[in-house]
Amino acid sequence: MEYQVAANALDGKVILVTGAGDGIGRQAALSYAQHGATVILLGRTVKKLERVYDEIEAAGYTQPAIVPLDMLGATRQHYLDMADTIEQQFGRLDGVLHNAGMLGVLSPFDQIEEKAFDEVMQVNVKATFLMTQALLPLLQKSDDARLVFTSSTVGHAGRAFWGTYAMSKFATEGMMQVLSDELSNTSVKVNAINPGGTRTKMRASAFPAEEANKLKTPLDIMPLYLYLMAPEGISVSGQCIDAQPK
Repeated sequence: MEYQVAANALDGKVILVTGAGDGIGRQAALSYAQHGATVILLGRTVKKLERVYDEIEAAGYTQPAIVPLDMLGATRQHYLDMADTIEQQFGRLDGVLHNAGMLGVLSPFDQIEEKAFDEVMQVNVKATFLMTQALLPLLQKSDDARLVFTSSTVGHAGRAFWGTYAMSKFATEGMMQVLSDELSNTSVKVNAINPGGTRTKMRASAFPAEEANKLKTPLDIMPLYLYLMAPEGISVSGQCIDAQPK
């Protein structure tokens, strides 16, 4: 399917992007800003967020905001405080792209270490859950809000050695489906994206021998990311969509 949106599709929208410092998150932030959104950049490395901030400013797009937050260490209160700050600054929230994620260690199931398991689950599942809980009241103040999670091919079908990451993405898809069903009569549409093999640092750490130049870039897969945030995608909810269908 060709996903196309108007050049000004996100005018006036306020959209939070997690993991906005590099890779897909950085590109999504730039693409959302290009289409008119005020983007809130969330990530753990301030320098990276500042670079993206500067790119958005230099392009002449709407001034973004920065939220430095380490999802591995953040508590429920951090997310509630963040929601308060967003409400004070913007009054509402129109979109969240849950893009931040942790790969962990690829290993046989019986060798998964508890600490590594806990860290991946903390970032990919629990932090995403707590943040979504904190932000839901703000999303419900929007006339047309979008919540987009990030899954993976191993979030549809488990694969050997992908243990913790795969389990975290199955949980992510479950969270998306539960929320979509609960919010079906509201203004909030909930979906997930499976980006597929994309030229990012996470992909390179999972497949060190792979020829990166044969992979799609984050920019190549942006049409779907824009579509699910834009008015054009209003009829889609409860779906996990592959950005690179086979």
